[in-house]
Amino acid sequence: MKKIDWVRKLTSRKLWTAVGSFVSLLIVALGYSENTAVQITSLIMAGASVVAYIIGEGLVDYASGGAEKEDE
Repeated sequence: MKKIDWVRKLTSRKLWTAVGSFVSLLIVALGYSENTAVQITSLIMAGASVVAYIIGEGLVDYASGGAEKEDE
């Protein structure tokens, strides 16, 4: 059984686009306005950008921390 690489999945633009699209269509299907759907989708995509940035910076910091120890 394969281990799931959650870091890669959470930083995937395809995943967040699919989530935003699903939520947006669900909101419209439930009878809310398209304007509401656009606002919520925008919030999801902005949040996804923050999550991807934080995870990416964490990985860079982790990798550079290991490099400093090797140099010493």
